[in-house]
Amino acid sequence: MYNLGYNFAMVTAVKVTTVGNSVGIVLPREILDQLRVEKGDSLYLTASPDGVRLTPYQPDFAAKLEVLKRVMRKNREALRMLAE
Repeated sequence: MYNLGYNFAMVTAVKVTTVGNSVGIVLPREILDQLRVEKGDSLYLTASPDGVRLTPYQPDFAAKLEVLKRVMRKNREALRMLAE
């Protein structure tokens, strides 16, 4: 949930549906407005203690994600060994 200063938890149910050869969800207009996103914008799903969090593009998060990807590629074998 993306919180823009509201003092209540917003709950909106969406259905998983077929989108071409994939599956996806359709976000209601009011959710898109609250996230301040439009068609073509990036959203991020991140794990949280109570489920999954959906947030709009954040440059600092995107930069950290790119660093993480580079580190994971560079240390792929070590990470694989640690996971075993």
